Amino acid sequence: MDISSAGLRVLRQIAESGSFTAAAARLGYTQSAVSRQAAALERSVGASLFERRPDGVRLTPAGLTLLRHAHTVLASLAAAERELTSAVPRTELVRLGAVLSAGSAILPAALAHLAEADPQITVTTREGTTPMLIRALRAGSLDLAVLTSRPPHRPFDGDSPRLHLEAVADTELVVAVPSTGEFAGRTTVHVDELVEAAWIATPSSGGEPLLGVWPGLPGRPRVIHSARDWLTKLQLVAGGFGVTTAPSLLSPVLPPGVSLLRVDGAPSEIRRVLVARLGGRPTPAITAVTRAITATV
Repeated sequence: MDISSAGLRVLRQIAESGSFTAAAARLGYTQSAVSRQAAALERSVGASLFERRPDGVRLTPAGLTLLRHAHTVLASLAAAERELTSAVPRTELVRLGAVLSAGSAILPAALAHLAEADPQITVTTREGTTPMLIRALRAGSLDLAVLTSRPPHRPFDGDSPRLHLEAVADTELVVAVPSTGEFAGRTTVHVDELVEAAWIATPSSGGEPLLGVWPGLPGRPRVIHSARDWLTKLQLVAGGFGVTTAPSLLSPVLPPGVSLLRVDGAPSEIRRVLVARLGGRPTPAITAVTRAITATV
């Protein structure tokens, strides 16, 4: 079996990105080059590694088996490169992913706590949706991820082994509205009042959920502005240009001119914040980062 490290990197990136096109963009390759590497890898192992689906590409059981070994091989190659170039890291690195709302509500405090308690640990961060971050964990591109789930809190995916999940906090989904105008001085809003509202939402694509519109809102929501960045969405709300949903944990970082209202006339929407990682015994650095996150929520 002749497998190149380039082929293993392509395998890992396809697993994380969920498509050949996205993997090519991340790696700086052409799509045809990624396709050739994938085909060569399948020929080398004598098995189908990729399952083409309407919503993208997923690894087959054989692909997942090879991916587990790819983690070890690529990590060993990286360690050898550091040793040969005398680039021995002085700190321990943890790659942390977080859903968009956690970027402002959790990460700054957690990183400040970690810098004081464990200054020898370096954390790199990246934002994404829960499905994107799960793919990155499975692909070995992240060590930890802060995710959210909604009741009944089923497993995030059916892959094996199961992800190790640690609950951090439950937060209520509320609606962010301008502090002036029709919502001034209020603490609640009825769901019927939101039917004709102008919504500010994160655009959805590739099966990702539409974030920013109240779940189960009757009829088709009137989305006026699309934005992924929480600060952009909340500043649009502050300017009176629409409303958006937000977890209540964002309340300490709201910009002036924004109020959070609970929704009446509909079941409450609770979101659970969790820290996820692959199974197995975590490194001391991963444990320390997890502890910093749980200590600040």
